[in-house]
Parts: sequence; structure tokens; C-alpha cells
Amino acid sequence: MRRIKALTTFSIRLFLIGLVTGLAGLGAIWLIVVPTLPDVDTLRDIRLQVPLRVFSDDGALIAEIGEQRRTPVRLDDVPETLRLAFLAAEDDRFYRHPGIDWRGTLRGAWLYGRSLGQGRVPGGSTITQQVARRFFLTTEYSVTRKLREMLLALKIEREMAKDEIFELYLNKEFLGHRAYGIVAAAQVYYGKPLDELSLAEMAQLAALPKAPSRDNPVSGPRQAMIRRDWVLDRMLHLGYVSAEEHAEARSEPNHARLHSPVVELQAPWIAEQARQAVIDRLGSEEAYGGGYRVHTTVDSRLQRAADQAVRDGLQAYDRRHGWRGSEQRFELDVLADEETIDEQLRGIRTVADLIPAIVIAVEDGEARVRIRGGEETQITLESLSWARPFLQLNALGSRPQTVGDVLQPGDLIRVRKVAEDWRLAQIPRAEAALVSMDADTGAILAMVGGLDFGRSQFNRVTQSRRQPGSAFKPFIYAAALDRGYTPASLVNDAPVVVDDPSMERAWRPTNFGRRFYGPTRLREAMVHSRNLVSVRLLMDIGQDYARDYISDFGFARADLPAGPSMALGSASLSPLDLTSAYVVFANGGFAVEPQILHRVTDSYGQTVFEPAWTRICPDCPEPITSVENANTEPVGPRRIDLAEVAARSSQPADLVGPQLPRVAPRVLSPQTSWLIHSMLADVVTQGTGRRALTLGRSDLAGKTGTTNDLRDTWFVGFGGGVVTTIWLGMDDNESLGSQEQGGRTALPLWVDFMEVALEGRPERRPPEPVGLARAFINPDTGLRARPGAAGAVQEWFHADNLPPLETTDERREDSDPYDIF
Repeated sequence: MRRIKALTTFSIRLFLIGLVTGLAGLGAIWLIVVPTLPDVDTLRDIRLQVPLRVFSDDGALIAEIGEQRRTPVRLDDVPETLRLAFLAAEDDRFYRHPGIDWRGTLRGAWLYGRSLGQGRVPGGSTITQQVARRFFLTTEYSVTRKLREMLLALKIEREMAKDEIFELYLNKEFLGHRAYGIVAAAQVYYGKPLDELSLAEMAQLAALPKAPSRDNPVSGPRQAMIRRDWVLDRMLHLGYVSAEEHAEARSEPNHARLHSPVVELQAPWIAEQARQAVIDRLGSEEAYGGGYRVHTTVDSRLQRAADQAVRDGLQAYDRRHGWRGSEQRFELDVLADEETIDEQLRGIRTVADLIPAIVIAVEDGEARVRIRGGEETQITLESLSWARPFLQLNALGSRPQTVGDVLQPGDLIRVRKVAEDWRLAQIPRAEAALVSMDADTGAILAMVGGLDFGRSQFNRVTQSRRQPGSAFKPFIYAAALDRGYTPASLVNDAPVVVDDPSMERAWRPTNFGRRFYGPTRLREAMVHSRNLVSVRLLMDIGQDYARDYISDFGFARADLPAGPSMALGSASLSPLDLTSAYVVFANGGFAVEPQILHRVTDSYGQTVFEPAWTRICPDCPEPITSVENANTEPVGPRRIDLAEVAARSSQPADLVGPQLPRVAPRVLSPQTSWLIHSMLADVVTQGTGRRALTLGRSDLAGKTGTTNDLRDTWFVGFGGGVVTTIWLGMDDNESLGSQEQGGRTALPLWVDFMEVALEGRPERRPPEPVGLARAFINPDTGLRARPGAAGAVQEWFHADNLPPLETTDERREDSDPYDIF
């Protein structure tokens, strides 16, 4: 009895010592560990890393850029079955425990003790504990970290609602293949929104947190299916689904595959411009993870038309220069079975719309080819009529007589779908660029920097510096008109020799056809692109004056050559530079800055950046010039400088709302702008731009451009308030070949694009401004014709610069009215 009493006393003392020790330990933990726990309030303001998204003006997704694919979702928008699937898989007592599930914790402690602390064991972590670990702790495997996790989970539960915690978990969890959160995972594996997922697909998503990289349905389909079925079994056991639903879901096969973001508009050149603009402003870390949405100025309909125009135009040029042969030839044993062919084709990327294919067999009248993706088709001899063998730049072989003259079994070729038919194609050697802008605002409506962004990220719209050739002449003519010339002024189109010390030898410019036409009116010289007239004009008005004048169009003065070759477009300019400058002719004389961004918003839809746009204001008064004598009282009504008002309005920091637009500066008088516009319109109706007449509009104007040795070809034109530039040439600056001028290579692309761009846009012809005068002239002399004179034509002039009236003795042999020197 005494022994039992002693043992009882000892047990009680041992229990009390253990209790005191435990309480002391808990107190120590509370005093030491709890104060170091992070502030849970930060979870309410947590910023999940969300990728940068770029959109067109009409809301089409262009790109999603960032390491983590994530789209946050509110818990109320998550289907109930999907929520139950995650609870069944991870924590079915979530809504009943205080943050720690004591059953799971004790089970984990027991397993840890049995393993003597060697290796990982199921830790019974609740959803709240996982949130604590994901947001605040590391993945270190230790008792200390586990203890901090448990204490932090208790703290989170005291300060946050269960639904808030669950929502954070569903948006934060990594679910494999760069997918973070359930919305991204549904898109990555099934290409669906949450409300379209089946029960089996929901269970598969709920099965992912355990081993998302290894056991997802794409990388580890067998283990993923085992885990999915386990989740379905748990849902049945917990009463979340019926037996029928459970059986049907278990029988559903695994049809998961990787889905790219749902890009609605292929515009990688635009995405790259937008990406760089946001990074320049916010920095890369913030830009890629802050969930920003970039709203660009691009019209998705016009962007698709631009892509198609560039592809069609490059194919048309390439076909004119013959067939260069297959890309490679596979051994015939590759053709033994379809799987081997498909495996070879999977390793070859598509370039633009040029799909790789392998010739399987060649018969008398057709070739049978297998296309990447498994489709088979036939290519007939008729469709190969263009495929004359390429011999050299301006020489082709004979037209093929049989399919075998062009194709052989095992050939790796490219095919392109035209209407409903597959046609033989090849990757063009040439490249092209297209950029289109709104003439009034500078908004970039479409941009294509080359045939294929994946093949070359070099943006030929913004980064390429090429000579514009004759497309530069309108700027020389504008400078001449403001220096006393008129569209009727005669300039001698005759040989000229320029002895420039900066050149190795004397420069002898010629016209394209090496013919000379004598005295030529400026309007005719513009229409027919007479080189010698432009050179003589520049030499007469002065090169320094011309460079100063033309730099007002937005060109850097340093980019303009200090020599007479500038008259023929020898400056190295980008297509975007040239487009911005032509905008001045299209809008009546105003310089507007090109813009590609409407605004950048954060994940809450608040605008964080909006560029200050320049807008034209044809009816606004000109800014007042400063008066030296400050005491002089102004006479007449006070004139308001709108540009100054806009500048002052944007200064106070406490004002909120969109940026006030800045008034675009006028850099060309309405009269000179109208005259150049009318001359460029004649280029379309009578000159090198006549192909544009197929659009059936009367408001089109523009200019072709072709450089020496046919290296660069251009067409820059406008109509309906849209200004579009096309460049086509070789990246290595090689010649495009005989007869490949701007009117043949670039202009067809312009026409194809503008047919779409001008759809629904009314014709827009500028009204004749005050300050112009009309008169009939003698087309041979450029002088005003006398009333009733035969052959007189109408011309427009600055009202203060009419040519003299022609007299009867204008043609005296001892005078030379054409010598501008």
C-alpha cells in the first residue's frame, strides 16, 4: 500500500513538473516566437504576382508576359464543386478547425517519432498552414519551421475569415507548368474557364498541389490519374458527389494537354513595343508581376490585314524570282510510316503562315505531301507553274513540265493555304515592314516589323534605317514652295554634275529610265518622280535651309545628309519616321507624335499611366509671338494660346483624371500642305501610284520610293485620315532585282491593307484653305495663260505668289526661262 501511495505521489509530481515545464515552454515560445511572426494584415493587401497583359484598342488579348501565369479569382466565382474537390483533397475539416487540425498534427508527430526524424512524413498541414507557409515561410523541413507555421496559422485564423483564407490559397497555389492558381491551371491543362470544367477535371486540379511538377496530367499522366481517382473517392466518401457522378467521373479519360494563353490577336511587334514602354516606366520586376494591363492603340482588324498584306506581298515578290529548291531532303526510310514523318515535322517550326511539309510520293500530275499536324494533300502541276528554277537574281530556268521537275520524295518544303487549297511556297529572302497611323492623333493602328517575329525579332518599322529614295521628295518640294516656287515653276530636267569634295568623284545623278525631259513643271516632276528636278531644287534653295526646314517634320537634323544627294532620299530613316512626317501632309500641316499606348491600368482597373497625346486643332489661333517691349498694350481682342493653357493645366499635382491633350504644333502652312497634298494625289491618279486607283476612292495620295540598285522600295500614302508606309527590301541590302520598283513591290501591299483600313471610312479631301488662288496656266511655260488660250490647265498658287501673265513675246530666242541657276 505504501508502495502504491509513493508511486502515486511520484506520478503526480512528475505530471506537475511536466505541466510546469510544458507551460514554461509554451510561455517561452509565446514570448520569443510569437512576437517575431509577421503581421497578418499584410495578407489583406497582398499582391499576387500576375503577368503583364497587352490588349488591342478593341480589347483583344495580344500577349501575356511574365514568369507566372495567374488570373486571380474571387471565391464567389469559383464553382462549389471545385471548392469541395480541394477541401476533399487537402483539408475537409477546414471550416471546423481553428487553423490547426489536431488529428493530422498528432498523426504527423507520431509518424515523425517513429521515423526518428529521418525523412519527410505527412505533416497534416491545413489549408491555413499552407497559406502561412506560401506567403511567409520557407520550405525548410524542420520542427522550428513547423512550429512557426502552426502559430502563424492560429494567428491568421483569428484575424481573417475562412473564405478570405481559402480564396488566397486557391489563387496562390502552384499547380505546375507555370500555372499559379486555379484559373491559370484550368487554362493551361484544359483551355477552359472554371465554370466549364467537368467533375473529373476539377478533381484533377485538386489533385495537383501534392506534386504539381511531377504528377500533373501532362508530365506524369499515370500518377496524376491515380491521384485524381483518389480525390474522387474522397469526395464520394464525404458525400460531396453521388455514386453516379463518381462513377462517370472516374471513367473519364485524361485529355489534358498544354494550352497557350488565349491570344486573340497575333501582334508580337506591338507586344514588344508595349512591353518595353512599360518596363522603361515601371522597371522589369514590377512590370512582369504587377498585373498591369496595357491598352494599345492597335485595331485588331487592321493588324490582321497588315499581317496578311505583308505575307501576300512577300510571297508575290518571291514567286517572281523562282524556286530555290527544297529546304532539305530526308532519306526515303523516313517515309516508311506516318509517325516517323510527323516526328520529323514536329521539330521544324512554322514561319508566318508557311507550314513545313514532306513530299511522300510524286506521280505524273501531282505530288502527295504530309503537312505538320498530320494532314495530307496534293500539289498539282498547274499550281507549280511559277516554280521556274532560280539561276541568279535576274535569270530563271524553264517552266516545269512535270511535278518531278520541282519536287522529289523526301523533300522538305513549305505549303501555304490560299482560300481552301494548299499551295507550294518557300520562305522569302526579302523582308517587309508596314506601319499605319491615324493622321489626327498619331495613334498607331497596325504595325508589322517583318515576316515572322519568331524568326527575327528585329523590328524593321522602328529599328531599321533605310534610304527612302523618291519618297523623300515631297519634303524638298514643300521647302521649295515656301521659298518662292510654285507647282507651275519650270525646272530643267537635264543632266547635272555635282563636284562635292566629300565624294571620291563627281556625282552624276540620273532619272530612273536614264532619260531627260527638259523644262518640267514641279507638279509633273512630282507625279513622274524626276530626280534631276529635285536635285536642282535643293541646290537652288540651299542645303542648310532645306535641312532646317525638313527637320520640323520630326527628322533629326543630324540624320539629314549635308549634300545634294539628300534630294533623292539618301538619308537613313526608319519607316516610322517617314510615316510620322507624312502625317503632316495628311492632316493639314500639324506634327503629331506617334503613340502606341492608350493607357496602362493596374489589376484593379485604375489608370497608372496615360501618355499626353498631341491633337490637331485646325481652327485654333496660332500662338502669340513674344513682344520685346513689355509696356506695349495689345491692340484688338486677346488671343488665347491653347498650348500654354494645356501646359499650365497639367502642372498641379492634386488634379486627377485623364491627361489633357497637347495642341499639336503647326509645322507647315495650310496652303503649302494643301498644295503638296494635291501633288501627291496626282501621283496616284496620273503617276507611279496609279495601282491605288483600284480602291475606287478619290481621296488617296502618296509617293513611291526606290533607291539605287533597287535595294529599297517604298510606298507612303494616305486617305480617309489613315497614313500607311510600306517598305520592302533585303536585310543584307542586296538588290531586289530588275524592275522591282516601289510601284511593283510596295504599292500592292499598301493597296491590300488600305482596302481593309478604309472600309467604312468616308472620303476625306481637305478643303481649299484661305490664301490660295486658282489660275489657268500655259503648261509649257508655267505662266498664267491669257483668257481663251488653247491648252491651258488649272493650277493652284499661294495667293501672293501668282506667276506673271504670259505675253506674246515670252518665247524670245535670246532668253532661257528654264535656267534656275
